[in-house]
Amino acid sequence: MYTLNKCLAESCQNGALTVFDENGTITEKDGYCIDHIPDPQKAQQDVYQYINTHDKIVGLNACGIIFSDIDLTNKRFYGCNFQHCQFSNLHSEGFRSRMSMFDFAVFKDCNWLKSNMQFTSFAGCTFTHTLFTGSDMIHNNFCGIAAYQSSFDDSDLYNSRFVRAKLIDTSFRNCNIKRTIFYDLEQKNVSFKMSNTREAIFSLDETELAGGKNIPESCAL
Repeated sequence: MYTLNKCLAESCQNGALTVFDENGTITEKDGYCIDHIPDPQKAQQDVYQYINTHDKIVGLNACGIIFSDIDLTNKRFYGCNFQHCQFSNLHSEGFRSRMSMFDFAVFKDCNWLKSNMQFTSFAGCTFTHTLFTGSDMIHNNFCGIAAYQSSFDDSDLYNSRFVRAKLIDTSFRNCNIKRTIFYDLEQKNVSFKMSNTREAIFSLDETELAGGKNIPESCAL
C-alpha cells in the first residue's frame, strides 16, 4: 500500500505525494501534498514518467494529480492512491487495479474498456461520458457516485456497492449484478436490460438493514 505520510506543510493534514529518488524509484520519504509542493508541475511529470516507464505500479500516492490525454492500457496498479484526482480524455484497455483508492476523483470522457478492478474504491466519484464496458469490477465501492451518460455494459459487478448513487442516462446492460447493492438510488433513464436484477439488492426495509440480512459481509454499511 501507499505510505500514509502527512504533508510537511505546517498544520496541513493532507497526505503527501509519493517522493521519488534520483533514479525515479518510489521512496518512503516525507513530502508535500499537491497544494503545498513547491513545484506541482514537476510532481505531476514525475508521476507521469513513473507510470509511463512501469507496467506494474505498487504503492503510488498521486492524490490530487491531474491526468489528461494519457493511455493506461495494460497498466497494473496495486495499493495506489488516486483520491481527488482529475481524469480527462483517458483511453485505456486491460487496466488492472487491486486495493486502490479513487475516492472523490472526477472522470470526464474516459474509457476503461475490458478493465479488471477488484477491492477498489470509487466512492464519491463523478463520471461523465465514461465507459467501463466489458470490465470485471468485483467487490468494488461505488457508493455516492454521480454518473452521467456513462456505461457499465457487459461487466461483472459482483458484490459491489452503489449505495446512494446518482445515475443519469447510465446503463448496466447485460451485467452480472449478483449480490450488488443499489440501495437508495437517484436515477433517471437507467437501463438494466438483460442483467440478472433478481440477484441484486435494490431496496432494504429497516429490519433487514438493521439486522444485516441479505447483505454480504463485505458490503455491510
